[in-house]
Amino acid sequence: MSAPFRLGFVTGATPDKWARVFRERGGPLELVPVAEDEQEQGVREGSLDMVLARLPVDRDGLHCIPLYEERPVAVMGVEHVATVVEEVSTEDLDQEQLVLPERSGWRPAAEQLAWPPMSVKDAVETVAAGTGVLVVPMSVARLHHRKDVTFRPVTDLPTTTVGLVWRTDHDDDRVQTFIGVVRGRTANSSRR
Repeated sequence: MSAPFRLGFVTGATPDKWARVFRERGGPLELVPVAEDEQEQGVREGSLDMVLARLPVDRDGLHCIPLYEERPVAVMGVEHVATVVEEVSTEDLDQEQLVLPERSGWRPAAEQLAWPPMSVKDAVETVAAGTGVLVVPMSVARLHHRKDVTFRPVTDLPTTTVGLVWRTDHDDDRVQTFIGVVRGRTANSSRR
């Protein structure tokens, strides 16, 4: 019996539906959570066959299929003044303390505190205490949902793309089967 196909997935990505179909068609599969700053490493070194990654990635030696876009949201305490609106802009957040850097590089105009390094979970705890806001992809906000925080879409920040990434020199039948699953091909498709 061959080793299981190893699929990494970045925080917030939900590979369950694709994993179920792959297991029916392609055999054993192991899901491996990966941090965004380590998402390429496992594929490049060969410990992962593919990864659902937040783009961009360094495409040198890698194939990539963009899959879907994620909206950025501002996570805030439930008592925050911005909870009275359905969505916010960067102008609405311009005087806030940003607990973690925003991935596009946007920063509020207000002088920022020197926050210690922290995980997203820790950042959500900080926000829940009423100190600052956090801007993350919506799937990450949902993953770290708590009853004392909420989130609002940020209208003028770029979306984040999630894509399927694998090495160009690792293009076997199981990789092609997983690509077929993600693209919605049937089990009887001639393209796997």
